Amino acid sequence: MFSQKLNQAILDKNSRLCVGLDPRLNLIPSSILNKSIQQFGKTNQAAATAIFIFNKQVIDAVLPHAACVKLQSAFYEQFGSEGVKAFWNTAEYAKKLNLPVIADIKRGDIDSTATAYAEAYLGGGDLFGEKQTTPIDSITINPFLGEDSLEPFVKIAHETNKGLFILVKTSNPGSKDLQDLEINGQTVSQRIATYLSKQNTKLDEFGYGLIGAVVGATYPEHAKQLRQQMPTSIFLVPGIGAQGGDPTLLKNFFDKNGLGAVVNSSRGVVFSFEENDKRYLKKIAQAAQDTKELINKNL
Repeated sequence: MFSQKLNQAILDKNSRLCVGLDPRLNLIPSSILNKSIQQFGKTNQAAATAIFIFNKQVIDAVLPHAACVKLQSAFYEQFGSEGVKAFWNTAEYAKKLNLPVIADIKRGDIDSTATAYAEAYLGGGDLFGEKQTTPIDSITINPFLGEDSLEPFVKIAHETNKGLFILVKTSNPGSKDLQDLEINGQTVSQRIATYLSKQNTKLDEFGYGLIGAVVGATYPEHAKQLRQQMPTSIFLVPGIGAQGGDPTLLKNFFDKNGLGAVVNSSRGVVFSFEENDKRYLKKIAQAAQDTKELINKNL
């Protein structure tokens, strides 16, 4: 099951780092971009080819230091069907290396639409009488449409042993506009956490289930309370680095054994090199190691 796979990777590598593969075309090394443009012109296919080549290099560089990788789908979808193909090819490549893959898709809808989204990314649906499979281990989902919109995702996650990360307290400043509103003595975030805490009906050997939460590093005090409220949920923690999350307060997101969360870093690792730096892969690997050690230091 996903939680077991992720927790085991955390322990095997002594790493709580999730590397965000959010490709920014203007920051990919020109040596890769120029070859792709020469082959395909200034097209979506050239962009997608460059992204996939770069992603493979990044995955190889961070593999010793990353517990998992996260692919933000929007960065791929902007390049049309070729970009979507690069998304899936990247996920397949990571899977071959036994690196857990989180698809950051933030989907949320009702009924059969939610089921279709879950089957698209987590698998389990019928394909001409055969069960679909995907290289994705977990996805992010948006709870705004209510509990009935979450139920198809939860059901399929349990059927496939894949994971979910439900948005609970996001890292952006505007999250307070809705997530901090109080209703019947609970904030919206706490209300979502109440629902979520009941969904982990089967636990791995570490005491965690398949249904996790997105809790931003920019809100460590919220995290302390939410950690108590959701003791069996793994937290996906965005917001360190460019977003300003304080790494010295990351212990609020973890349990007493240093489990229960992975901390995402995207730009801070993947684009940690200067333009035209031929040693960019060494810089990426070093940034991944440094970030891993920074997280561990502050547990």
